[in-house]
Amino acid sequence: MDDRSKILKASIPVVIVLVLAIVLAIIVVLRISTMKGTESRLGKAFTYNLKDLYRTDPSLVKYREAGKIKTGFQHVSAIAVDSSDRIYVAGDKSIKIFSSGDGILSEIKLTDLPRCLTVAGDGTVYVGMKDRMEVYDSRGTLKSRWGSPGEDAILTSVAVSGNDVFVADAGERVVLRYDSSGRLVSRIGDFVVPSPYFDVAVAPDGSLRVANTGLHRIETYAFDGSLKSYWGEASTDIKGFSGCCNPANFAILSDGRFVTCEKGLPRVKVYSKMGVFESVVAGADLLTKSEGTCEQSDCQTGGFDVAADSQGRILVLDTVEKTVRVFTLLGRMR
Repeated sequence: MDDRSKILKASIPVVIVLVLAIVLAIIVVLRISTMKGTESRLGKAFTYNLKDLYRTDPSLVKYREAGKIKTGFQHVSAIAVDSSDRIYVAGDKSIKIFSSGDGILSEIKLTDLPRCLTVAGDGTVYVGMKDRMEVYDSRGTLKSRWGSPGEDAILTSVAVSGNDVFVADAGERVVLRYDSSGRLVSRIGDFVVPSPYFDVAVAPDGSLRVANTGLHRIETYAFDGSLKSYWGEASTDIKGFSGCCNPANFAILSDGRFVTCEKGLPRVKVYSKMGVFESVVAGADLLTKSEGTCEQSDCQTGGFDVAADSQGRILVLDTVEKTVRVFTLLGRMR
């Protein structure tokens, strides 16, 4: 076989690959063209449009915005309420404490940027930084600093019940159970946490509640880590949780009902103790007025935190406005 024949023979597979690539490209172009034509013929009803989901049915809204507290922070991250309804807001490198009105009472200076916090019944403040916990007494004095649970730790939430302290670690996707001295007791769960939003709380009935965001549900655990029940579903419908991973944050009312916050499509809603949808506190049409809407289903718009006081007021920490937005039931004064 001469050199020309060898070259021709070696070129055949290359030609075949090129022909197949051209044919595939033509098919793709035709498919896209056909889909666009079909979309045009079917009309807007068959086109996924996130903007439509920003409209809230007014009949479902049972709360009104009664006021705002300006935090004065450049960056805010977490909110909590103590047994006297004082409001604690974490931001920048401090925690500001406000009265149940909007007057600032005091400020706790921190060593680093806070990510989460809670206040125990005796006024002890537990603050989560990225990878460690700090504990302050009711006067704002640092009592202890706990070591990092691991190099991948991202602490996003903390809850206290008696001598137990539960810390949500979005980096390791587990809930860490400590005693009040900072000794690690156990690790709970293996959660689906696609983004750094991972909330935990202790309900009035004494059970541990965890937002398993990737599964779009809130789960109930015994303190030993055994799963008892769960509720929630993935849906853009007002009764469900939208996006990749929600609810981003939640709070529990004194009667055991839930208040949830969603990111992406920001909505604040109330559910019964059993997880049955009851009402809207604030829809996306209200919560996004200061920043416009989110065009992508995986964006982080509306990663707000939420708390509730003994009066039934719902306090939404608006991370865009850097304010605490106070919501009360319709017909009730502030």
